[in-house]
Amino acid sequence: MVQVIEWVNPGEDEIIWRYPNEVIKWGAQLIVHEYEVAVFMRDGKIYDVLGPGRHTLTTQNLPLLYKLVGGSNSPFKATVIFVSMKEFQGRYGGETQTRELAPVKYYGVYWFKVADPVLFITEVVGGQSLYDAQDVTKFIRAYFNEGMMKHLSTYSIVDLFQNLDMVSTQVKVKLMEDFHRLGLELVDVKIEGVNTTDEWRQRLFWLMHTGNAQAVMQMDTVKRVAAELGKSSGAGMGTGMVLVPQLFQQQAQPAPPAQPYTGGGAPPAPQQPQQAVPAQPAAQQEICPYCGKPIPPGARFCPYCGHEIKRCPNGHIVPEGAKFCPVCGAKIE
Repeated sequence: MVQVIEWVNPGEDEIIWRYPNEVIKWGAQLIVHEYEVAVFMRDGKIYDVLGPGRHTLTTQNLPLLYKLVGGSNSPFKATVIFVSMKEFQGRYGGETQTRELAPVKYYGVYWFKVADPVLFITEVVGGQSLYDAQDVTKFIRAYFNEGMMKHLSTYSIVDLFQNLDMVSTQVKVKLMEDFHRLGLELVDVKIEGVNTTDEWRQRLFWLMHTGNAQAVMQMDTVKRVAAELGKSSGAGMGTGMVLVPQLFQQQAQPAPPAQPYTGGGAPPAPQQPQQAVPAQPAAQQEICPYCGKPIPPGARFCPYCGHEIKRCPNGHIVPEGAKFCPVCGAKIE
């Protein structure tokens, strides 16, 4: 009976399949379907690779293996591994820290495929001794996740929340190089969401509004002062919070002193100050603290991300869960 070597009904997520019988007969029928290759290994070394088609195994289409085992009609031992060249989808998620050591959770999806089956078998299957499809899938997901953690940690928390599309593109380019070393092609990467703790969400609010990390440090200082004031009798949390506007106010620059007249004749008459022309109030551009996009003044919901915009009684945008307005100190019911 003719021996038939074929990967029958491969699973949707199966990248490799190992033919269970390592005793191969010359003249056996090897069937390789579209988007597959068959790799012949022996003692952990790759010898011959055959692409799609029906192959009768002879000394001609297995020349390297023939040199090893000889051309007699006796069966020989070899490991046959089928590799799928289709595109696969994987999901990922994990936790890391940003450049400011802010804790961040992330999740998303990525697409990849085998680009170099010989390199893939050498680095992943043989190199890691992973001959089961689930183990290979698990290894690739862990490898991808490790790269995401490493590369995302080089970004600031503002970039992650405000420029997620840009970060996705740049991280994809970096991960493509990592995947290339495994014989894989990273087709695309999509970061679907990021999140952080409530404490860092408050800081992110001010970073996105002021773009000034020093102001956020001042805000943290004010909160600590307010907390200390709140511990004393007769003082409340609002006492400290009303200090916030003072920290953000710029000091008025003093006018230069008048210079004494040193020329001859009568001193010139002092110039009458020009009547100041009242400036037209410029439209205040507001920014959604959750997605970072501009929103209409006074908007109750962001037209881009749909998040509710919290405001104090005086109309200032306030962080979610705040009890006092950090801008005017008004109590928020």
